[in-house]
Amino acid sequence: MNNKRLLIIGLVVVLVVVGVTTAFAAGQDGLAPVRAATAPFHDPAAAQAAGYAKVTGLDYCFNNPGVGGMGFHLINTKLLDTQLDWQHPEAMVYAPSGDGNLQLVAVEWIVPADAWAKTGATQPPSVNGHSLHLLPTLGVYALHAWIWKPNPSGMFQDWNPNVSCSPR
Repeated sequence: MNNKRLLIIGLVVVLVVVGVTTAFAAGQDGLAPVRAATAPFHDPAAAQAAGYAKVTGLDYCFNNPGVGGMGFHLINTKLLDTQLDWQHPEAMVYAPSGDGNLQLVAVEWIVPADAWAKTGATQPPSVNGHSLHLLPTLGVYALHAWIWKPNPSGMFQDWNPNVSCSPR
């Protein structure tokens, strides 16, 4: 191959890498305030001190074999209403780590479905331009954001194939 062709191939590779990186970063810009607000909760004790706790009936590790996991949810029940705040999600989501501790992997915004129905709204609740979706078995609208552990299925998907209820 001649130098000119190698230069063109190299330039194309650089442009593709820069384009993908820029697109990924652009989609993440709005999450910086959420990361900043929830960073202290890497320590579950700090989350508990701020009002987040395991809720009876939801105090287990959520796992969906073949799809992925969510982990354990610490929920601030005082935030369970029809109001959503981007920087104050209703739940912190933790997965077991290899050392037996819990690792903060995601946050979740939650609205009780019955409370939302009483508002008369015809659209699902949303936060910062992102619509929550109904989880009928739990009776809530929810939206996860995998801000602390990458999710190959997507930032706002429920299940993360990189999360397991077995320590990794």
